[in-house]
Amino acid sequence: MTDLPRRHQRARGPAGVRHGRLPRRRGGVAALKLLAVVVVVAFVSVGSVAAYAVWDVARSIKTGVHLQALPGHTAIPQDIPNVAAIPGGVNLLLAGTDSRSDLGGIYNSADEQDASSGAGNNDVTMLLHIAQDHKSMMVVSFPRDLVVPIPDCPDPNGKGTIDGTSYAQFNTALSRGGLNCVVATVSKMTGLDIPFAAVINFNGVSAMSNAVGGVTVCLASPVKDDYTNPPLDLPAGENTIVGDTALSFLRSRHGVGDGSDLGRISNQQVFLSALARKVVSGGVLSNPVQLYALAKAAVNNITPSDTLTNPTTLVQIALALKDTGLQNMVFVQYPAVGDPDNPNRVVPQKSAANALNQALVADQPVKLTGSTGRAAEDPTATSSPAPDAGGEPSPTTPATPGTPDAGTTPAPTGTAGGPVELPSTITGQTAAQQTCTKGND
Repeated sequence: MTDLPRRHQRARGPAGVRHGRLPRRRGGVAALKLLAVVVVVAFVSVGSVAAYAVWDVARSIKTGVHLQALPGHTAIPQDIPNVAAIPGGVNLLLAGTDSRSDLGGIYNSADEQDASSGAGNNDVTMLLHIAQDHKSMMVVSFPRDLVVPIPDCPDPNGKGTIDGTSYAQFNTALSRGGLNCVVATVSKMTGLDIPFAAVINFNGVSAMSNAVGGVTVCLASPVKDDYTNPPLDLPAGENTIVGDTALSFLRSRHGVGDGSDLGRISNQQVFLSALARKVVSGGVLSNPVQLYALAKAAVNNITPSDTLTNPTTLVQIALALKDTGLQNMVFVQYPAVGDPDNPNRVVPQKSAANALNQALVADQPVKLTGSTGRAAEDPTATSSPAPDAGGEPSPTTPATPGTPDAGTTPAPTGTAGGPVELPSTITGQTAAQQTCTKGND
């Protein structure tokens, strides 16, 4: 997406939220943190070390947010039982805020506070879906610039209801009505009940990458981005990124793919799949100090729903993935095409979105048939599927408006008990795929 003109960037949003210069935006990349914890903690052994880790992490968790749209789900008692996988399936939403409020350090500067303060926007939003049988997992990334209906939401300050709208940018849901509003919007889009959720800030990404000793990512071409802090200047080939460099890599937009937010999503999927592979085979599993240090770094920077205030619940959710297998962990982008009414926004590609939603609601494992996205390539692929039609423009090349309601994509199909094939317009990858990031040359 091209950035809005400067004169539109300092307007106050809902609830007094201020948003400044978009190129400096780091918002939302910390949504990756809790997802990383889910992947990492999935392999913690059940024993005294795990019990200590749960107790230690518990001291850092903030007061939970009650999901008013889901009154049937209540906080789990604060005890520390023997840790085992959570029974049944899981839907967990991660809303990454771009707010700099209360982060301290470099974020106390006037420029940083002017960029975003208050509740902030949910600039990275991911839905983690674990199947009932724990044999498959899907992580759906929602583009920040997606234009969708936002339903009526309970006021986070307890003052009644905030009216919904039929046309709004997806990443304003958090600033409009808090975590409940993001959950309600995604639930309306997908048809899923979402009992677990958290708002995550981006302070601490560096500490988490340090906790696992860095993540090695493949770059198909150099990645340079002067808009990140610190600036990125990574050579082609394998790079082990850690600390602030990892943070810059995850939030980079101008330096990857076509410079769009959709490119940034596929770049983040390159990182997440590399992280998952390291957790499984890189020694993290045998180092309990790394495991609970990573969990603690995450909970220091989240505001959970009250269903997640017991750290045992997070461990139980993670343990549901213990035997899933990398090839069954699928990362996808919610399908989108260019908004016919605004070249700087995208809208859902309805037929493909319907196919994805059907698979989620039916709890079906999926098989990808499309490309790995705008900023990722699979060096082992024999051919490249056709790119998605329309979609988000690059900073210099306008997008051709897509077909939001093509109506030609069939429902997902597959053999009984096997994975269903998603439409080729849905991009993404599995954790088993060793993809490489393409720089924005």
